[in-house]
Amino acid sequence: MSFRRGLDAPKVGRMTIDAFIDALPKVELHVHLIGSASVPTVLELSRRHPDSRVPTTEEELRAFYGFRDFPHFAEVYRAVNALVRTPEDVATLVTGLAGDLARQNGRYVELTVTPYAHHIMGMPMREVTEALDLAARRSRDEYGLQVAYIFDIPGEYGVEAARVTLDHALREPPEALVGFGLAGIEQERPQHRDAFRDAFRAATAAGLRSLPHAGEMNGPEPIWEALDHLGAERIGHGIACLDDPRLVAHLRETRIPLEVCPTSNVCTGQVAHIKEHPFPRLLEEGLFVTLNSDDPPMFATTLSSEYRVAAEVFGLDREALTGLARNAVNASCLDPAGKQTLLAEIDGLPTDPATP
Repeated sequence: MSFRRGLDAPKVGRMTIDAFIDALPKVELHVHLIGSASVPTVLELSRRHPDSRVPTTEEELRAFYGFRDFPHFAEVYRAVNALVRTPEDVATLVTGLAGDLARQNGRYVELTVTPYAHHIMGMPMREVTEALDLAARRSRDEYGLQVAYIFDIPGEYGVEAARVTLDHALREPPEALVGFGLAGIEQERPQHRDAFRDAFRAATAAGLRSLPHAGEMNGPEPIWEALDHLGAERIGHGIACLDDPRLVAHLRETRIPLEVCPTSNVCTGQVAHIKEHPFPRLLEEGLFVTLNSDDPPMFATTLSSEYRVAAEVFGLDREALTGLARNAVNASCLDPAGKQTLLAEIDGLPTDPATP
């Protein structure tokens, strides 16, 4: 497996920390298809569909993305999702994200897709899968970015969402489907717990990796549920683990990766201010941490910006940033050869700022 350098990757030489971050090969493990839609793309779709309640000017859209809390974020997310009405729209979003990541020296992404969101818009699963397959090929050919997919259940939609997501994953999976996830408002999951457990049992039996969100907004209990009953191999977010010392010890011992998304947690009100984010403490506890963007245009961030936050706000040096990049590779679903190729490229980037 080979990876092409990002479109605008700078040459390695004497580098500022910004240039180092730009040059660092990156893997994104936690980013959502709808949440990755760029502002211009959302505006184009909202003008195409004036019956929606999504604003049609950039100023109004950025204000629309001012989230009061997670339920408000989920409401806005659903409104944007309602703009995506055809398989061609789905493919456009995937290739748009691929271009954005390639410009950040991204090499590989595990993109979370919510089949139920397309199902309720009336898209046949076969056509959605064909669009995802086409977009993955275009992303590789045009941008040198390898795309893999995770299908996730939107938890607040319950049993029907679990059924539709599993059905799509087993009957009409895209070629690059690697994982099965669970997202949405954590407080609404317990009433559908058995359906989620059954869906994950069937998905993992079919060879998919268990990659649920947990511990973002409702304490450590959803993390235990994900580990004990969903067979989680990674945890999306997971920041609430710090409220349970026994859980921290378990995560440290098992090396279960956490997909941490600092700017997202601030924007959805899970953390009051970026300087108060528990990211440094997660590292101090010796946990396996990766850095991710979640829904970048909605949160006015990028994967590179998250690395800059790690450097400028959390005080990480080049060596620590390299460690985060390596963690993302090692936590990914890439095959061993693909991991080895990317790790070698990351390790080839000098961490000494004085290195010519």
